[in-house]
Amino acid sequence: MPERSPETHVIDYRAAEQLLAARDPRGAIRLLDSVITAHPENTAARLLRARAFFLSAQLRPAELEFQIVLEREPDNAFAHFALGRTLERASRPDEALRHFRLAAALEPRPEFLAAARFASNGDNGGSKV
Repeated sequence: MPERSPETHVIDYRAAEQLLAARDPRGAIRLLDSVITAHPENTAARLLRARAFFLSAQLRPAELEFQIVLEREPDNAFAHFALGRTLERASRPDEALRHFRLAAALEPRPEFLAAARFASNGDNGGSKV
């Protein structure tokens, strides 16, 4: 395999975004693994990989990645929301609600408020990560 360069990692990251948009989360994970190995501090790559894990129903790896993102960016409302969705899907609703509420407090977007049960209709709605 040829030597990887920073430019190659950017290309892999962008390709992973496209694979995720095309509903190929496992393909995205494969590309992101090498990016994160080379750049473990890259929070954007970790957030994208966490989403890919979630979409491929790999809930424990998704949870771990979202937690790493939140250790680095505790005010990342989307990461709280996505971790909440992950915990909800793993049948851990009390833990999920905590993250939904943090997401809604940080950024009062309608889907965050609904998930936090702050919306008047109480609909948790089928929001995607």
